[in-house]
Amino acid sequence: MSAPTLNILVLGRGKTGALVAEVAGECGHQVQTVSSAENKDAVWLTPDHLRTIDVVIDFTTPHAVLANIEAVVRSGTPMVVGTTGWYREMEHVRALVEPANTGFVFGANFSYGVNLFFNILKSAAPALAHGYTGHITERHHIHKKDAPSGTAISMQRILQSDAVSITSEREGDVTGTHTLELISAADRIVLTHQAMSRRTFAEGAVLAAEWIVGKTGCFDFQDIFEQL
Repeated sequence: MSAPTLNILVLGRGKTGALVAEVAGECGHQVQTVSSAENKDAVWLTPDHLRTIDVVIDFTTPHAVLANIEAVVRSGTPMVVGTTGWYREMEHVRALVEPANTGFVFGANFSYGVNLFFNILKSAAPALAHGYTGHITERHHIHKKDAPSGTAISMQRILQSDAVSITSEREGDVTGTHTLELISAADRIVLTHQAMSRRTFAEGAVLAAEWIVGKTGCFDFQDIFEQL
């Protein structure tokens, strides 16, 4: 059964934002995009502009996203946020979502494959209590604003150990590679997820947008991806 046609607003016209708009259009949705220049300090996100929007998808920057979240959530419009680098404000955002009676999905990574990778990490985590030390390496393109990546921070959280350090590398146009090394005196385990295309992030974000319409509450994509 196909999802109903939605009026989707995509914030951000960078590489991922543009691809989200393209995928949403391919899925039959009506799509509008707004650039960061048009929406400085969330100025575009007025109740009048959002009145006909079914759901907003944000792939902007860490310094812009919080103002966008505040404006969209207060309007009561459902929202999907793929931007990272704002999670220190999570309690503030949750406190906004509940009284607004709207739906909100956030995620360090909207790739289905990465979320399967997270499940694998949960199985590997007990190694840290059995003589293994861990290290995470994340590589992204030179234009990525936050370091470490939200995905790497999620990996660290899944492993439940601040002793697992993170190395961030920025190189060329790398889409995203995340590696966990577990090393003991006897062996070495290496787990890697390598994104080959940004399309996997875009497809997940559109699925989340279709899912959140009509729901209320704050959801981590990692907790809902298997329902999609």
